[in-house]
Amino acid sequence: METDHLIAQVKRIVADLRAPRPAIYWTDFLLSLIMGGAGFYGAWVAPLLSLRQGFCFVVSGLAFYRAAVFTHELVHLPREQLGFRAFRVSWNLLFGIPFLMPSFTYWTHLDHHRATHFGTPLDGEYLPFASSSPSRILRYLAANFLVPLLAIIRFSVLTPLTWFSPSLRDAIHRHASSLVIAPHYVRREPTPDELRIIRWQELGCFAWCLLVAVASPVLFHGWVVALLLLLQAYATAVFVLLLNALRTLAAHRYRSDGRPMHFLAQVLDSVNYPHRAWLSELWGPVGLRYHALHHLQPALPYHALPEAHRRLLRELPEDSPYHSTIENSLTSALMGLWHRARDFTRGRKGSNGRNGSAGKER
Repeated sequence: METDHLIAQVKRIVADLRAPRPAIYWTDFLLSLIMGGAGFYGAWVAPLLSLRQGFCFVVSGLAFYRAAVFTHELVHLPREQLGFRAFRVSWNLLFGIPFLMPSFTYWTHLDHHRATHFGTPLDGEYLPFASSSPSRILRYLAANFLVPLLAIIRFSVLTPLTWFSPSLRDAIHRHASSLVIAPHYVRREPTPDELRIIRWQELGCFAWCLLVAVASPVLFHGWVVALLLLLQAYATAVFVLLLNALRTLAAHRYRSDGRPMHFLAQVLDSVNYPHRAWLSELWGPVGLRYHALHHLQPALPYHALPEAHRRLLRELPEDSPYHSTIENSLTSALMGLWHRARDFTRGRKGSNGRNGSAGKER
């Protein structure tokens, strides 16, 4: 009953904030893309290892990261909404395909919001970091250095091979077509309509890879300059991926033991970062810093989340569980997760030691 009462309260408080505003989406995305491109060019022409190059590199990474995160909004926007059809296509043509992360790779995000999937092995965006060794956190971060290379292989090599092997296509779809953090995640089979979209987006990514491979040495008068440009692109991609990985580690408290959690527990396992918006908006852009609120009301557009959060703090009772979703900063959340994982590992080792001693005594 507590959960039903909270949901009813929240729906009433934010009822007038549900309509997404296309102009905000278009302006935000296009400005992010332009700023990312300008920063990338500035880093390319700046003196090597200069402060100017470093500044432009960071600006480029942050702007491209913001542009990338719009794929999260695309999952939650109603597909039948006419005002966003052109936005979906444009996002894929201008960003998703050139950056080898077409929107179909993130459709699996909906599993993260299914009541029976969250925090279980069926959730590709959740791992038991708090009840694992801290080394698991480090391995997760380190894996992001391989992701750009795996994306190139996925769309330039494996995609054309799937055209000739149905069994390979099935395996690639299930195990190598999702933006998830759980290596064991298995994607469900697509519907015919979904498969049609997936094939078009895959073809676009393959064509882009082919175009880059053929045109780069011609445009840059040899492979040396082209490879240096690709190296900068790789570094930018890793920067974006690591930033998103840190944000992912701080998005939840990762208390799940692998069994389904009731809805309120899912919300309380998620975190909001309303403080220092000038900073948190950089690492948690396009609404991601309000992750607990997003789990509570997934249909709210990102531009409505700050106002929705202010209203909820003002109008919900002081003892409402929503107030406990707030975390002070990214740093404190990451340190807290690391300490929980460390304490869990120490406790398990201590338990094993006691069990071993008891066995010897017997």
